[in-house]
Amino acid sequence: MRCDLADGDAVAALASSGLARAAAGGDPTRGEAVALLACDDVDATAALLAAAGARRDAAWGRTLTYSPKVFLPVTNLCRDRCTYCTFRKDPDDPDAWTMQPDEIAAWSARGRALGCTEALLCLGDRPEAAFRGYRDLLAGLGHRTTAEYVHRAGRIALAEGLLPHTNAGVLTRDEMARLRDVNVSMGLMLESTSPRLRGRGEVHQWAPDKDPAVRLRMLHEAGELRIPFTTGLLLGIGETLAERVDTLLAIRDAHRAHGHVQEVIVQSFRAKPTIPRAAAPEPGALELARTLAVARLVLDADVGVQAPPNLSPDGHALLVRAGLNDWGGMSPLTPDYVNPEAPWPHVAALARTCAAAGYALAPRLPIYPAFVDRPGWLAPGLREAVARHAPHAAVMEEAAS
Repeated sequence: MRCDLADGDAVAALASSGLARAAAGGDPTRGEAVALLACDDVDATAALLAAAGARRDAAWGRTLTYSPKVFLPVTNLCRDRCTYCTFRKDPDDPDAWTMQPDEIAAWSARGRALGCTEALLCLGDRPEAAFRGYRDLLAGLGHRTTAEYVHRAGRIALAEGLLPHTNAGVLTRDEMARLRDVNVSMGLMLESTSPRLRGRGEVHQWAPDKDPAVRLRMLHEAGELRIPFTTGLLLGIGETLAERVDTLLAIRDAHRAHGHVQEVIVQSFRAKPTIPRAAAPEPGALELARTLAVARLVLDADVGVQAPPNLSPDGHALLVRAGLNDWGGMSPLTPDYVNPEAPWPHVAALARTCAAAGYALAPRLPIYPAFVDRPGWLAPGLREAVARHAPHAAVMEEAAS
């Protein structure tokens, strides 16, 4: 085993003990998980991916899932300035955009006609705190805060037959409690628990909403509110291998405290010519696969592990080997506004890749079946809307049985 840390023999021994612990049904220790990320020779990687794949199969069966969605960028204004982001815009940018209610309704209706079930409401962090013109726009729509407008957007999407999932950045407990009434699930990428990345010259220096303590608080509050939740980590933004593991452990701790994390996204940074990190290196395919596999071994078995398929167009088979059980949202209508240069794969082509590896590909809802019938986890007013999409929900229940 070759390892990317000093004292490779000791690290290799830690990695081997981590695989043995996982094979026995246990959790790798923090040190073992770091060692598994660091050991990158062919044999070590193959053993790691095999262990993660076996754990996935035991918990999730031979069906991989995705969510047919409409991506609704409610606003791309944002008060944060992360050095890897192309989504956020300033008000004077010609590409700045806040969706109007009629646009939300029209896009939702078109998506439903194309077979979508999810309305992904995605937006920048609290732009009303930074831009007076946007506050005026909100007032003209009859709202004081972005969270109020997102609630209205959720109602519109529901009326058009979609199930909303909101990722609005950092929200207060009260905002989440209100949005819970119009969302079957919600999300916030943790990205990293490293406070170091908020330092001078780091990716989150100018992003107050990327303070790990703030995001962890929201993650725990979502659990206290019984909100089925999506979170994840972002690779290649300056974090160390140990910091990646710490992020996974923080997510696991939150889930064990509240039982609310339904899926964890493992996503790689992608360099783009218009960002300050245009020349920064991207994580390679094997690095992504090893991280996804370690996530599968570290996280509890009932937590889904996914990677965006449009960001790894040539690595789908490798991600299946690494223990992925879900591809996240894909849209027949809207692009990935966070990564507009990366088109969604064709569902039929992805299904062929899955089939070649021995897996079926099936659609799912933005709320996992385990949460639908769990008392207190789905707002009563949403139960009928979810029931209308019951055939999709049944797919995951059959896969796990």
